[in-house]
Amino acid sequence: MFDELRPHLVELRKRLGISVGSLIVMFFVMFYFHEPILEWMVEPLNVALIEVGKKSVHAADGMVTTSQVGGAFFVALKVSFFAAIIGALPIILAQIWMFIAPGLYANEKKMIIPFIVGGTTMFLVGVLFAYYVVTPFGFDFLITFGSFKFTPLINIEDYVGFFTKIMFGFGIAFELPIFAYFLALLGMIDDRQMREFFKYAIVIIFVVAAFLTPPDVLTQLLMAGPLIILYGFSILIVRVVNPAPPLEEEEEDEDLSEEEEMAVAIEKRSE
Repeated sequence: MFDELRPHLVELRKRLGISVGSLIVMFFVMFYFHEPILEWMVEPLNVALIEVGKKSVHAADGMVTTSQVGGAFFVALKVSFFAAIIGALPIILAQIWMFIAPGLYANEKKMIIPFIVGGTTMFLVGVLFAYYVVTPFGFDFLITFGSFKFTPLINIEDYVGFFTKIMFGFGIAFELPIFAYFLALLGMIDDRQMREFFKYAIVIIFVVAAFLTPPDVLTQLLMAGPLIILYGFSILIVRVVNPAPPLEEEEEDEDLSEEEEMAVAIEKRSE
């Protein structure tokens, strides 16, 4: 059994090595540019602090601080790592595809470019949506709340971790249509299954939104709302790629043996 797994383990080690190597190279590149990247990350916070100064006339202006010796250096490392993951994402997705490609048919292997481009694009769309739509509302609410009594002193180390969690959460969430497309391409799901699962998907979406976002209802709704829309969009994609057969056809398929069903599924995939 181990002899059968050995080639797969060797291939997995190769793909992981390339992914980690690209991440390390990208990390050093991003470390060189960490200052402008950090400025971009802190911009929503600075805007929220300015708004606090305008609204809370009795409180002192808030500020961004650090509470650690060498805190600025560790922040630079975190920022560089965050940017490196985004920069290396196309290579990482390519390695994932190359690992699973040997188990695919020739027509399915041709989908590597859509997988890489689509996966990277949707991740970036999720990050930009979080940056330009979610963080302005979320930070304004969280920082302004109680600012008439307290002066907001934001720890930069905590903020960077908080910021990256939101960005990655939205980036991963926006991959939903891509995953749905390729699961449909492999014949693992169809549009009827997704429609029937919709009521459960809503519950899962709100649970995921609560886990990936700060503990405030506004930010959770700002993630859950687009995810529900993306789920509906994914149903349309799956309907085009792998539409559910008519109910009459399904009743006829119930009379087929397991071997015949497998043969039909393989024939559909190879078409």
